[in-house]
Amino acid sequence: MAVKDRDRFSTATRIRLLGEQTAARVYRSQTRRQARRSRLTGRAAFLALVVCSLVVALAYPMRQYVSQQGEIADQERKAAEAARRVEELRDEKARLQDPAYVRRLAREHLHYVMPGETGFTVNDPDAEHRPRTDQGATDRPWYDNLWDGVDHADRP
Repeated sequence: MAVKDRDRFSTATRIRLLGEQTAARVYRSQTRRQARRSRLTGRAAFLALVVCSLVVALAYPMRQYVSQQGEIADQERKAAEAARRVEELRDEKARLQDPAYVRRLAREHLHYVMPGETGFTVNDPDAEHRPRTDQGATDRPWYDNLWDGVDHADRP
């Protein structure tokens, strides 16, 4: 035991123990610094919070902006189509002011003939060989035929 006590208090032993303790302290402080460095700092956390809140605050207005731009484009397209249709109707109105055009339409669509002319109806010789598409009308009640006539009356 005396040898142990002597070794314990010898200078070499003390220096060696001091070196080990110092090395342990240095190692612990280095690991603490590394752990601190890898952690999120207060400034970085605040910056991340500000950025996230900006993203959240701007997400809804940006979505609204994009959808409204789509609606504006759709309305502009509809307005251009309506303007084109107005031009077509103005042209048609101008044509209907011409009596010759009205006469031509009456001859084509209503089968009118001028006084002194003879109207002819030409029968198609191949018509009797072709099947008729409206033969089912006789099998239906009269009111179905009436409604079909009303529905189909304004179609071109």
